[in-house]
Amino acid sequence: MGVRILTERQLNRALLARQCLLERASLSVPRALEAIGGIQAQYAPSSYVGLWSRLNGFERADLTRALERRTVVQGTLMRATIHLVSARDYALIAAAIREGRRSWWLAVTKHPDESAVRDAAARMRALLAEGPKKRAELQKTLGVDNTTFAGIHLWVDVLRIPPSGTWEARRADLFAAADDWLGSGKSPTPDSGGANDRVERPRVPTREEGLELLVRRYLGGFGPSTVKDLANWSGLPQSAFSGTIAGIRLRRFRDERGEELIDLPRAPIPDADSPAPPRFLPTWDATLLVHARRTQILPERHRARIFSTKTPQSVSTFLLDGRVAGTWRESGARVQLEPFERPAPASKRALEEEAHRLETFLAPGSAA
Repeated sequence: MGVRILTERQLNRALLARQCLLERASLSVPRALEAIGGIQAQYAPSSYVGLWSRLNGFERADLTRALERRTVVQGTLMRATIHLVSARDYALIAAAIREGRRSWWLAVTKHPDESAVRDAAARMRALLAEGPKKRAELQKTLGVDNTTFAGIHLWVDVLRIPPSGTWEARRADLFAAADDWLGSGKSPTPDSGGANDRVERPRVPTREEGLELLVRRYLGGFGPSTVKDLANWSGLPQSAFSGTIAGIRLRRFRDERGEELIDLPRAPIPDADSPAPPRFLPTWDATLLVHARRTQILPERHRARIFSTKTPQSVSTFLLDGRVAGTWRESGARVQLEPFERPAPASKRALEEEAHRLETFLAPGSAA
């Protein structure tokens, strides 16, 4: 039997379905992040808007509460950018990317002394053993520049913790050691009377286990896709996934250009004619990045309007029929729409209704 060919529109609908943009999902915040492959979180409100567009009944307090309860964390992960992921995914993803990202950082920054970065990372870990610290305090004590401070994160696992990096306190500048924050560092033992004793650490995930999780999370949120796109999303070379992909049971397709696509068994591929309601995307939304280019959720003729040297973080966009059809911005109490073309009357009504719901979500003091 021949390999099934998937059209661009089928790939578009598959992406929307897996990103919970075809139909909002009834999932907890950690489960949603696992389903969609995490959310890029350089700007805290983007995470909230991204989840609001994807989840039924999502309220701003839901994400803040998940961060406070430590079921969700913010860390420097894929592509060396801040991502919001579930707590149980964090260690696996960190194990997968650590080796490759260290090599990448040393090469692109032309850092002359890896041992100096390792030493700074050890000193930072010791500082964080005393408790969470602000970035300014850490950087001053360590005596490192911004580039080196960013690189240190590849030698010691640290998280940005609440109240920073939330809707209420948007600057994510409060750091904690990941193993302390997630309960595998120093904590009281049952018979210690509350003493700060060392508890037994859980087994550290292997790189191979982490790579398998990355494959499953990417295909679950963005598949069917090529290995090249998986590598682009993760920030790792294609060769890193060779053994992992060979060991996973996968479906294989081809796109209309003949490129091989891989996918998880039983992952949804909706009908190409499935209706796609209007949806609002924040800045940094990963569906618009080049690894999802084959779905044309961002039509090529509009790409330069969304990404440029002046706006590398993109701008906030809205979708009509599953494709970016304009931009939006918050202006006072209103959501201002800037469509690229005049929408059809029915689409305009649906878009304005969704915009009104977004205004309610964004309103100061709003719970929803």
